Amino acid sequence: MQGIMWAMLASTLWGISGTVMQFVSQNQAIPADWFLSVRTLSAGVILLAIGAVQQGRGIFKVFRSWASVGQLVAYATLGLMANMYSFYVSIEKGTAAAATILQYLSPLFIVLGTLAFKRELPLRTDMIAFGVSLLGVFLAITRGNIHELAIPMDALVWGVLSGVTAALYVVLPRKIVAENSPVVILGWGTLIAGFLFNLYHPLWQGAPKVTPSLVLSIGAIVLIGTIFAFLSLLHSLQFAPSAVVSIVDAVQPVVTFILSIIFLGLKVSVVEIIGSVLVVFAIYILQRFRSDPSLD
Repeated sequence: MQGIMWAMLASTLWGISGTVMQFVSQNQAIPADWFLSVRTLSAGVILLAIGAVQQGRGIFKVFRSWASVGQLVAYATLGLMANMYSFYVSIEKGTAAAATILQYLSPLFIVLGTLAFKRELPLRTDMIAFGVSLLGVFLAITRGNIHELAIPMDALVWGVLSGVTAALYVVLPRKIVAENSPVVILGWGTLIAGFLFNLYHPLWQGAPKVTPSLVLSIGAIVLIGTIFAFLSLLHSLQFAPSAVVSIVDAVQPVVTFILSIIFLGLKVSVVEIIGSVLVVFAIYILQRFRSDPSLD
C-alpha cells in the first residue's frame, strides 16, 4: 500500500504539472523554446545536486565508458528533449488532457517496438489492448464524429510523437539506470538537454516579462512535475514492484482531466470521457498481462 500511495502521488503531481503547462503555454503564451531552456537547465542542476548529496563522486561513474556516454546522450536527446518538446507543443496546440492521453499510449509503443525489432509474437492481450486503445483515441479526439477532430491536427501529431518519445524515454536508459543511480541519470540527462536547448535558444534571449504567476508556474512545473514526482516514483519502487507502480500511473490522465475542467474551463463530452477511459483501460490490460504472461 505504501508503494501504491507513493506512485499515486507521483502520477498526481505529473497530472498537476500538465495542467500548469497548459496555463503557461496558452494563458501566458510562453514560447516552447524559452520555456524548455529554463525548465531543463534548472531541473538538471537541482537533480544533480541531489544526486551529488546521495552519491558523492559516484555521479561521474556513467562517464567511465564511451558506451555509457553514448546511451546517456541518446537518452537526453531522443528521450528527454524530444519528449519534453513534443508534449509541450501538443499542449500548446491543443489541451493538456488530450496531450496526456496520447502520451499515455507509450507502453503500447514499447510493445509495438518490441514486436517489430525483436520479432516476438504478440500476446492475445496485446492485440486486445491495441484495438481498445485505438477505439479510445478515436472517440477521444473525434467525439465519435469521423468528420471533425476535437483537437487540431497538429496537436494530435505532436501528441502521438510525445507517446513515441515517452517510450524511448523509458527504453533508452535501462542499461545505464541499472548501473547507476536513477536520480543521477535523470540529472545528467536533463542537464544535457538543458545545455542543448540553451544552445538553440539561450534563456536570456527573448525572455517574457517576469511576473509572480510566471515564476510560480515554472517553479511548480520544475519542482512538482520533475523533481518531486520522479523522487516519489523512485521511492514507491522500494515498496511495490514496477508492474504495480506502472498500473497506478493511470491516475495522471484522470487528474489532468479533472483539473483542466475545474481550472481551465475544459468542456468535454460523454464520448470523450468514454474514449479516455478506454485508453486507460487498454494500457492497464497491457501492463497487467505483460507483467504476468501466464494470465494471457
